[in-house]
Amino acid sequence: MLSARKQLRLERGQIGLISDTHGLVRPEALAALKGSELIIHAGDIGNPEVLTALKVIAPVIAIRGNNDRDLWAKGIPDFLELKINGIKIYVIHNVNEWKLFNCYRQLLVI
Repeated sequence: MLSARKQLRLERGQIGLISDTHGLVRPEALAALKGSELIIHAGDIGNPEVLTALKVIAPVIAIRGNNDRDLWAKGIPDFLELKINGIKIYVIHNVNEWKLFNCYRQLLVI
């Protein structure tokens, strides 16, 4: 399993969150994400075109879901540990895996 760690600073702290697009980005989703400083895709992306569409709005950080196993997704992590403006955020796709993080009792955002 791939894991990644990133530390970021956002001016307004406005983060868009999306998951389970399964290869389709609806216009309503794009409209809801407009104005985000960062978009987090929490897995089941479906194809790389989804990430390309989201990157038009804001930088994108993504993890793989259980359906993202083709070659295009091999470099995308399964888990993501972020620290944004001092707040720790752990991004997982499968909610049953959240206890894999040893510090889960200290988490504010999962």
